Amino acid sequence: METFEAIVVVHYLHRPLLPLLSAVLAPGGLLIYETFACGNERFGRPRNPDFLLQPRELLDAYAGLRVLAFEDGLVAGTPQAVIQRLAAVRLEPRACGPVETLLL
Repeated sequence: METFEAIVVVHYLHRPLLPLLSAVLAPGGLLIYETFACGNERFGRPRNPDFLLQPRELLDAYAGLRVLAFEDGLVAGTPQAVIQRLAAVRLEPRACGPVETLLL
């Protein structure tokens, strides 16, 4: 399967793709994802719940990645919107070295 060093998703939600994006992210690769969340229907489109993230949905979808930043809430501006943003990285696989015991 082809892998990617970086994946950026903006204003798009197709839930069946969430696990695929994680699977194709290369070790050390960066995922940046931003799209609309529940509550956005008060301010504009999308209003359909199928296209609005549930609370913490991005965090839960990418729990296997190292989350660098996460936001979930109202974005001030014109127009206002409710969004979730996530920046995460796939950690490089490491071999564990010997464990040293430290006696104090």
